Amino acid sequence: MPNFYKLLTSYLLTGLLSFSSFAQVGSAPGTNILLTRMDKTADGLTQKVIDWRRDIHQNPELGNREFRTAAKIAAHLQALGIDVQTGVGKTGVVGLLVGGKRGPVVALRADMDALPVTERVDLPFKSTVTTEYNGKKTGVMHACGHDSHVAMLMGAAEVLASVRSELRGTVKFIFQPCEEGPPTGEEGGAKLMVKEGVLDNPKVDVIFGQHIASGNDVGTFTYRPGSVSAENDIFRITIYGKQTHGAAPWSGVDPIVTGAQIIMGLQTIISRNMPLTEHAAVLTIGAFHAGNRENIIPEEATMIGTIRTLDTTMRNTLYKRIKEVVTSVAKSAGATADVSINMEDAMLVNNKELTAKMVPTLQSLAGMTNVLLVPSGMGSEDFAYFAQKVPGFFFSTGARPKDKKPNEIPHHTPDFQIDESSFTNGVKALCHLTVNYMDQKK
Repeated sequence: MPNFYKLLTSYLLTGLLSFSSFAQVGSAPGTNILLTRMDKTADGLTQKVIDWRRDIHQNPELGNREFRTAAKIAAHLQALGIDVQTGVGKTGVVGLLVGGKRGPVVALRADMDALPVTERVDLPFKSTVTTEYNGKKTGVMHACGHDSHVAMLMGAAEVLASVRSELRGTVKFIFQPCEEGPPTGEEGGAKLMVKEGVLDNPKVDVIFGQHIASGNDVGTFTYRPGSVSAENDIFRITIYGKQTHGAAPWSGVDPIVTGAQIIMGLQTIISRNMPLTEHAAVLTIGAFHAGNRENIIPEEATMIGTIRTLDTTMRNTLYKRIKEVVTSVAKSAGATADVSINMEDAMLVNNKELTAKMVPTLQSLAGMTNVLLVPSGMGSEDFAYFAQKVPGFFFSTGARPKDKKPNEIPHHTPDFQIDESSFTNGVKALCHLTVNYMDQKK
C-alpha cells in the first residue's frame, strides 16, 4: 500500500504541474467580478437548496416514475424565465438558458431517481414512501444523493439565470431520470435521453456533472482524467433441478445447493482468472430466489448479479468463464442452467483535455490541496452515455458528516447520510465551470 500512495502522490503532482499552463483560468478581471457576484448569490441560496433537497428526499420516486420531482424542477426553471421541455426520456426535464453573448453550449446534468431502500436514518424529513419492487414490498429512499444533485442544479440554474445577460454562451440544464437503471422491460436513463436528442438543438459542446460523496470531507472535490467508473453488466442465472420432498433429497435435483456451488465458483473467477494487478474487477450476486416452503426442494432457482470491469479483455474473459462455470457446475449436479448477460452502463471516461482545462477552476474555488486525484472506482454511472457523445467532465463533491468516519455510511444503504453544508460548494462549482469554460472559448 505505501508504494500505491507514493505512485498516487507522484501522479497527482505530475497532474498538477501539467495543469500549470491553465492556472490563470478565470483570472480576467471581468470574469473574476462575475464569479464573485455569482458566489454571493449562491451563498444567499443555501437554505433554499437545502429545503429543495429535503422536500425531494421526503418524497422520493423510482426511475421512470419521477413525476413529482420533474414537476417541481419544471416549475422552478419556468419561474426563472428558462425555456423548459418536459417528458424527455420519459420523465426528464431540460431547461435552456440563452446568454446575452454568443458562445458555446454547456450542459449541466443531475439525476433524479431514488432507490428501493428502506430508510433507517432518523431525520425530520425521513422518507416513509413504500412500493413494490421486483415482487417485494420495500421502502423508497434517496440513498445515493440524487436529491442533492437535483437541488444543487436547481440552485445553479437560479445563479446563472441571474447573470444571463453576461453569459458568453448557452446553458442546457439536463435533469435526468432513471440513472439507477430502468424497470424491467423499459428504456430509460442517459441512454434514452441521448437517443431522443437531448444533446442536440442546440448541439452541446461540453457537459459537466457532479456526484455527492458521503465518504469525502466537505470542501473537497475529487476527479480523474480518463476512466472514472466501471462498465456495469447485469446477469441472470436460472438453475433447473427436479422438485422433490425435502425429506428425500436423493429423489430429486436440488437447485439451491447447486446455486450455492455456482456462487462459490463464480467468486473464484475473480480471484484466479483476473489479472487484478492490472485492473480491478468485481462480480457480485445481489439476489437469490428459490422455493416457497421449508419441506419442498423446488424445481428451479434464480440469481441476479452485477459485473464491474475497467478493461474490455477482462470483461470478455468474465463473460466466457461465467458461462463455463455455471453450465459445468450445474451439469455436475445433474441440473441444467441458463445464463444471460447484458450491459447496463458503459464505462465513464472523462475527456482528458477538458479535465486538464477545468480542474484549475475547482482548485481556484476549493484550494489546491482540496482537489484530489483519485483512482478509478468500481461503481457505474450512466453519465457515460453523455460523455461518449461530447467531451465530459464528471467530479465528486465531498459531503461526509463530521461525526462519521470515511466509508461508515456508504451509498445505496439504509444509513446513507450527507452534510448539507456541502451544497453551496457544489452549486458554485457548476457555475464556475460553466463561466470559465465559456470565457476560455470567447
